[in-house]
Amino acid sequence: MRRANPVSSPPTVLPGDPPVNAEAQEQSALLQAFLATAQHFFGGFTTLFQSVTDPRVPAWTTYPLAALGFAGVLMFACHLGARRQIASVFRHNGPSEAKFKALFDVATCPHGDTLDALFSRLDPAEVQEVVTGMTEKLIRNKVLYPYRLLDQYYLIGIDGTGVLVFSDRHCPQCLTSTHQGQTTYYHPVLEAKLITPNGFAFSLMTEFIENSEEHPTKQDCELKAFYRLAERLKQRFPRLPLCLALAGLFAGGPTFSRCEQYGWKYLIVLQEKDLATVHQEFEALTKLVPENHLCFHTGPQASIRQDYRWVNEILYEDSEHHAHTLAVIECIETVPVADSEPKTTRFKWLSNFTVTDKNIIALANEGGRLRWKIENEGFNNQKNGGFELEHPYSQHPIASKVFYLLLQIAHVLYQLVEQGSLFRKAFPTGVGSSKNIAFRLLEAWRNLRLGATELEGLWTAPLQIRFDSS
Repeated sequence: MRRANPVSSPPTVLPGDPPVNAEAQEQSALLQAFLATAQHFFGGFTTLFQSVTDPRVPAWTTYPLAALGFAGVLMFACHLGARRQIASVFRHNGPSEAKFKALFDVATCPHGDTLDALFSRLDPAEVQEVVTGMTEKLIRNKVLYPYRLLDQYYLIGIDGTGVLVFSDRHCPQCLTSTHQGQTTYYHPVLEAKLITPNGFAFSLMTEFIENSEEHPTKQDCELKAFYRLAERLKQRFPRLPLCLALAGLFAGGPTFSRCEQYGWKYLIVLQEKDLATVHQEFEALTKLVPENHLCFHTGPQASIRQDYRWVNEILYEDSEHHAHTLAVIECIETVPVADSEPKTTRFKWLSNFTVTDKNIIALANEGGRLRWKIENEGFNNQKNGGFELEHPYSQHPIASKVFYLLLQIAHVLYQLVEQGSLFRKAFPTGVGSSKNIAFRLLEAWRNLRLGATELEGLWTAPLQIRFDSS
């Protein structure tokens, strides 16, 4: 973002405009929350994208790379749902064009096709570093300090999801699936997200699951992607204390070995069909340690009952004859149901923590059970909450990756805005669903008339952004 003379209290509208009304004040507050959040935590959008190499010839460049990156982020933040909407919604709109002029010194918003043309030439690894760097800054600035598991470990949920599906081959890297003679071509991803009890699910690193050639003997898969992702995480954060929250798919020797090698803790869903010897050992050993039992009540009026059992130092030998020492945690949860029998659910996790009556509740409720947040606050919100994760924003394989990563940037900002004190102060009762926030942000961008000084005042005015850490 360009710098101008900051003002302490920017006006909502320009002189000569109609009197300030409640709607304009709300739009100004929401736009401030969006721009100030980006500025406060990440130095603004120009800073965000300054490390990405621009392959274009400067003399032939109309839009700076930061303006194109911002337009992509804005598309996702406003839930436009398609690349072509960028032009139809933001171009030839006076207030919108004025904001692009003030932020990036350009005449108007770029066309979606302009974004696609540039993004196809970018290095996705550099855009990935923007995403990773955002979450890293939140860690280093201790924004996420209160949300550590056991006041020590950052909880990283790792899970995969499908992103793009085509009836014809999209690129040589497509994965294929054939059912009843019909072949489908698709592109999944494996995502590592930093998850917290208060609902944050920040993208930390993405591993694209794709074939290295058009007709491989064995296709890429989530497990192969996990090994690559784990290596990248360790290289990028060699000393960060991590605890991985993983699905049952990853329960096995290779995962245990990597976590042991990298010094990571883990909480892995233990399904009934997996690791039969571990289940047998658990049932046998619980009889020898009856003291490893705890009953806990939680929920409204402490109406939810959780019965815990645990066993430490279960020895497991994997298929490669490597020995691992595991702990198993079991939680049987009973939830009352009106006019019906209580609902009972059994949860089990594998871990390399030493489990005690002092940490088991946190390990289960603030660790193992938070894994669903990568599916709910993460993928589900991005698919069904207005971000349109599964929409093909580009036919170009490189540009598709860049758009995916811009979506992650937008989602990080979105979460910080929604839970930040600026938003909560302006909307103490909330605005309903996240889609309502996107709609209001869109209206603010299109309708709120601000000059350059007034606009910059929204993010340069002295402020603090805090989160509820309870």
